[in-house]
Amino acid sequence: MRDERTCNGWYYWGMQEETARSAIDTFISAFNASDDSYVTALLSQALTSDVVFWGPLGRSEGIAAVERFVLDIRRHPAGTGTMARCSAVDMPGEWARYQWVFTTPDGGPRLAGTDVVHLRRSLIDQVIVFAGEIEPSAS
Repeated sequence: MRDERTCNGWYYWGMQEETARSAIDTFISAFNASDDSYVTALLSQALTSDVVFWGPLGRSEGIAAVERFVLDIRRHPAGTGTMARCSAVDMPGEWARYQWVFTTPDGGPRLAGTDVVHLRRSLIDQVIVFAGEIEPSAS
């Protein structure tokens, strides 16, 4: 009898990518919550309690640290912006990457980047944020 998970890599990776996509989209939804009071609950659905977050200001740990980062972004001086995943989720093994864009209201500042996340038991336990575009190297 054939086991679909071992005989068909597409099935296995497709399930893994769907799990990653769900956690990532829940994480991103925290940036777009209708009220700050929903941020913690959304992050708790997407992240492990001991999540390691490598952001623009360095390394931090725990959901509370990520929540502070999300709330700071939500309080952008140009107004409450919108965070969106703007690529597919690419997942080789336990790591996944995706591109995102943050746009403030009325055509204000826009920031794009790529996040790399590690998943453990269907939750994100590491986030590495790469904000901005990578310039081409000089030849």
